[in-house]
Amino acid sequence: MRALNLLLDRLARAPGGAAAVLVEVDATQGSVPRGAGTWMAVFADCIVGTIGGGRLEYDAVARARAQLRGEGGCGDAGPSVQRYALGPSLGQCCGGVVFLRFQRIGPADAPALRVRLAAQRAPVALFGGGHVGSALARVLAPLPFALTWIDSRDEIFPADIAAGSGVACEHSDPVQAAVPGLAPRSRVLVMSFSHAEDLDVVAACLQRRRVRGDLPFIGLIGSATKWATFSARLRGRGFAGAELAAVTCPIGVPGIAGKQPEVIAVAVAAQLLQTLEAPQE
Repeated sequence: MRALNLLLDRLARAPGGAAAVLVEVDATQGSVPRGAGTWMAVFADCIVGTIGGGRLEYDAVARARAQLRGEGGCGDAGPSVQRYALGPSLGQCCGGVVFLRFQRIGPADAPALRVRLAAQRAPVALFGGGHVGSALARVLAPLPFALTWIDSRDEIFPADIAAGSGVACEHSDPVQAAVPGLAPRSRVLVMSFSHAEDLDVVAACLQRRRVRGDLPFIGLIGSATKWATFSARLRGRGFAGAELAAVTCPIGVPGIAGKQPEVIAVAVAAQLLQTLEAPQE
């Protein structure tokens, strides 16, 4: 999300006209560095984002800047798609083919870009602004997730994350009242300061899954003992064993033993990445 925010900020400060060329992976064949939808914005003095690096990106940047300058037949304002074979002629051995879409963009394009490029990110709802929540928000911010960070306490979100990171910070009291309004197919992470709040959020998520079935991942921080207690209480609220199986507790990829907030954050972020669909080649 940081790359998108940086792009939008640069466009907002542009004096007018075409400020950059947006280079997107339009389609791919075979083995390639990045999948369709990956993008970078090429300005005269900087690059925001990446399409995978290497000679492919080097050549794409050169073409984009030529288009900005109106050189070599690249000055047309409309989008164009170029084919790049990742073989010996390009100095790469991936063996696939990448189709890159080049489009000049300016300040007027910012609203549409905000919607279109943000839509490529998987929504994540993080309940809890404590130490682990703060570490996780920092880890997730540059990853392909659209993060909504929720807490029942006022002024809990660190200022450097709440401002300019692309993370949407939301106050909700009671905290579980935010669950019905989550984006469809949100991955939900529950780690509030209170076990009572955690239980209410998990129950609200299970109720939403029962009605709408659109929360693919519900992760609860805690131990096997905590989950055993929660399971008994959730059964008391009417949830069946098959419904409880939708909750992952403890969270994080296995095999990482550290308990520091930053270590837990990396393990949880890796687990969320495993829930994403593999890019189509």
